[in-house]
Amino acid sequence: MQTEIASIYAINQVEDMPTPALVVFPQLVESNIRELISMAGSVSRLRPHIKTSKSADAVKQLQSAGISKFKCATIAEAELLGNCGAKDVLLAYQPVGPNINRFAALIKRFPNTSFACLIDRHEIAQQLNHIALTADVRINIYIDVNVGMNRSGANPVDVPALAQACSALASLNLLGLHCYDGHIHDASLEERRNRCKAYFVDIEELILQLDALYEKSFAIVAGGTPTFPIHAANPQKELECSPGTFIFWDKGYQELFAEQGFQVAALVLSRVISIIDNRKLCLDLGHKAIASENERSKRVFFMNAPDAQLVSHSEEHAVIEVADTRAYHVGDLFYGIPYHICPTVALYDTAVTVTNSQLTGEWQIAARKRKLTI
Repeated sequence: MQTEIASIYAINQVEDMPTPALVVFPQLVESNIRELISMAGSVSRLRPHIKTSKSADAVKQLQSAGISKFKCATIAEAELLGNCGAKDVLLAYQPVGPNINRFAALIKRFPNTSFACLIDRHEIAQQLNHIALTADVRINIYIDVNVGMNRSGANPVDVPALAQACSALASLNLLGLHCYDGHIHDASLEERRNRCKAYFVDIEELILQLDALYEKSFAIVAGGTPTFPIHAANPQKELECSPGTFIFWDKGYQELFAEQGFQVAALVLSRVISIIDNRKLCLDLGHKAIASENERSKRVFFMNAPDAQLVSHSEEHAVIEVADTRAYHVGDLFYGIPYHICPTVALYDTAVTVTNSQLTGEWQIAARKRKLTI
């Protein structure tokens, strides 16, 4: 038997919506932004990542709240931020190959936006410097530091030498350190805090060395959503926090990080397309409609069928098991909370918006593309 959904997720004329559909509730997005600022204490400490929303509409809500610094992962996301008039954008990625030229083109296209990128190798810094000279631009950089994620970044012991080598490259401007700690996602806030403190000792020592060596203050861009409360409470003056998932939230983080007061602000709607037997239903919610990197039990939670279990999943179909299919009809709607909202959003060109239960329009998920114009 389906249960009632909370009134904040009610949608009038929902029968007119094609499925599967991504639905965003802008009022809840606004509430999440207020919560973000409250936790940080000041917008100056925030550099939110737009990898979750990939949407100019979401960026504009952040800007309306006073946020002017952003982080992104692709040239397309950076271009979207340039189009939005963002003042300060960090491409949290080390550009290589043709993307170095694209990054230089981005800097020239948007002179009123301060762009920066990551580096973790001197060879890439040299290539960036060469392209910057050719394009007649200066490129801002942050040194990406491997703090345990073991995905990218320089070893902390190598950072001083790398910083010194970069200082000799006339067209580069070192702004600070980038420390992504996505490997720290324990359910216990205390455990996350202890693990952050353990690696941050080295980062604070590095910043002291760099500040003294170059006689200026360097920034630290640290963490994501799991460690956001820890970094937000850190008194380090030049520290910026860069959570991303907060804007829509999801079931995975809702379960793990109960101390964070964000609300689910995006759902995926699907419909029953076939009744298989007395226990199984088929929905139009395949791999192409919801992120599927997790095991089946950690892909979607249905608000109006909380006991439903995903038992089979393919490109266009999701088979779920319920107590009794006699309670359902072909065409019935399921309101799903993705366990991982970020890659789910990237599956949609647009998101339907709902305000006060009314369908109000669409948000374009423009930066789901790898390329806009640059």
